[in-house]
Amino acid sequence: MAQAIEVTKNRDISLDRIRNIGVIAHIDAGKTTTTERILFYSGRTYKLGDIDEGTTVTDWMEQERERGITIVSAAITTFWKDFRINLIDTPGHVDFTAEVERALRVLDGAIMVFDAEEGVQAQSETVWHQADKYKVPRLVFINKMDKIGADFENTVSMIKDRFGKKLAILTIPVGKEHDFKGVISVLDQKMIIWDKDELGVEYSVSDVPAVHQDRLKEYRSQLVEEIAGEDEALMEKFLNDEELSVEELKKALRRTVISNKLVPIYCGTSLRNKGVQPVLDGVVDYLPSPIDLPPVSGINPKTQDKEERKPDNKEPMSALLFKVQTDPHVGKLSYLRIYSGVLKSGISVLNTNKDTTERVGRLLLMHADKREGIEEGYAGEIVAAIGLRESGTGDTLCDSSHPVMFESIQFADPVISLAIEPESKADQEKLGQSISKFLEEDPTLAVKTDQETGQTVLSGMGELHLEIIIDRMKREFGLNVKVGKPQVAYRETITVPAQGEGKYIRQTGGRGQYGHCLIKIEPLDKGEGVVFESQIKGATIPNVYIPAIEKGVREAAEKGVLAGFPVVDTKIIVYDGSYHEVDSSDMAFKIAGSMAFQDAVKKAEPTMTEPIMKMEITVPEEHMGTVIGDLSAKRAQILGNEARGKMRLINTLVPLANIRGYATIIRSLTQGRGSFYAEPSHYEEIPKNIQVELMANKPETKSE
Repeated sequence: MAQAIEVTKNRDISLDRIRNIGVIAHIDAGKTTTTERILFYSGRTYKLGDIDEGTTVTDWMEQERERGITIVSAAITTFWKDFRINLIDTPGHVDFTAEVERALRVLDGAIMVFDAEEGVQAQSETVWHQADKYKVPRLVFINKMDKIGADFENTVSMIKDRFGKKLAILTIPVGKEHDFKGVISVLDQKMIIWDKDELGVEYSVSDVPAVHQDRLKEYRSQLVEEIAGEDEALMEKFLNDEELSVEELKKALRRTVISNKLVPIYCGTSLRNKGVQPVLDGVVDYLPSPIDLPPVSGINPKTQDKEERKPDNKEPMSALLFKVQTDPHVGKLSYLRIYSGVLKSGISVLNTNKDTTERVGRLLLMHADKREGIEEGYAGEIVAAIGLRESGTGDTLCDSSHPVMFESIQFADPVISLAIEPESKADQEKLGQSISKFLEEDPTLAVKTDQETGQTVLSGMGELHLEIIIDRMKREFGLNVKVGKPQVAYRETITVPAQGEGKYIRQTGGRGQYGHCLIKIEPLDKGEGVVFESQIKGATIPNVYIPAIEKGVREAAEKGVLAGFPVVDTKIIVYDGSYHEVDSSDMAFKIAGSMAFQDAVKKAEPTMTEPIMKMEITVPEEHMGTVIGDLSAKRAQILGNEARGKMRLINTLVPLANIRGYATIIRSLTQGRGSFYAEPSHYEEIPKNIQVELMANKPETKSE
């Protein structure tokens, strides 16, 4: 193999030869193995990394190597045929979906990996829709063609049915399962067989034998029709039965992939080292460079006018901070996608989200957990900066004389919580330090202090997410914590409009306290949160006290009235009240706001909602009845089931509260042969009898 590349010596490459791409997929589809093969075949690494042996480049954390899963996205740079590929390997587990979200926000293209036996799985759908949200062009790699039950045609059919996308099938398999040998390139009409060496570095290219000709003709005519259908000039030639050259077809396919009209399909097996090189060719041939995409739009924070930034080193500097990571050697690393201009180490930049100026200390190119120092970062690059103290995920950094603010990154709300406390008082400060570090790194993590118990309550995307955080506390901070049982993130909400009054009057000798307000509350649509509005006219309540009322209302909304859970999706309008010239104060109006909110919510027919999980459960046929019976007892809604080889796949919606510890349950119900995948779906009203139980267990709140 070629020597591993030192990237800094190869950075004078034109923008049209740069590809910023991510590898995305459902858990266990083979993302990290595919990434390792890309790095090996492109000369970035000396030897093949193996997940089972813990020798992968991009899964560098101890927890990733022990568990064989990707937890944090890793950035690395490699080269293929004089093109520079900046690659991000992302996690597949739903608990770490934020890593996928922020990677797709800053990438130009993606490789979507599917398991040839499993086809389209739940998380495949989630990441596909995330890529749609950010309009990321992608190509598909149908992996594991050597696996028993692998079915290329079925997987293609599932992709077409689930996503409604037009597909351009560029390679078709030669053989399947144990007999999978290689692929036929449909466009070039050549057969590629990996028969030269175990590592798959060399391969044979030959004309397609007669036995495969009919199949090739069928796929090629479909492919030409799909490409020509998206290009007027080619369509005219096609209809006139004129020959379309491979070069013409490739150029037209590139345009349609970049405009998200067609998705190229490749197949192979990363683990057996077959089929990866054509995917690399596809990345450089069809996925966009920074200049193929429209300029990035943002808002000028001073004028509120829309502004654009082109991927050009001569433009004013602008970048989006998409990830924060704490490195034990250099401290806080801020990952930046530079959209325009040149970012130099040592300069000051404006953070438009926080309206603060930050100094960039050092700049680095990251290769997973390895670093390479650079003096400048150019438009189109992904770099890491040291020295940004105030800036966080989603912030825009730019030239202070040309301010711009890009759209930030939205993350899902946590669905499960754990109460934690240090084993000794001496560790309290260490706990605070570790949590503030993790909050900075992970936007899907939340923390609050339980006023009744004094415990710290950590909230995240799932049990595995919180388990990893607890494990990292121990390894990185030497911190042992006592952990309570996972608690579901229930919510309270209102069903009808109502009004409430809060009057707080205390006379204790000397100056008293006086606050009085009237509010209206209305239900909002799901996901809209808590919205506060003042409609005070005249001077019934001076403007100076409105923020105090809002603070009181929002604090009351955190505790709810039924069982102490946060109230969501509610609009609060303060419309009247009164005040006292001498006795009124912020504190009095804050308490009055809290009282008015509780009064109104009690009249608004409040109800409780719970997180519902979308689950895919794979079980042997003979155990399906037992598993469905158990799910019914867990208030599950069975959506259907389908055959997957000798197994059955059950699709269901089930309350999160009822599937804690489900990994153990499914194993015991299926003699260890069942598996499941769950991801948050939506919130739904809880049946009244269960609401009564939750209200009976409501913690006593302290009086004012």
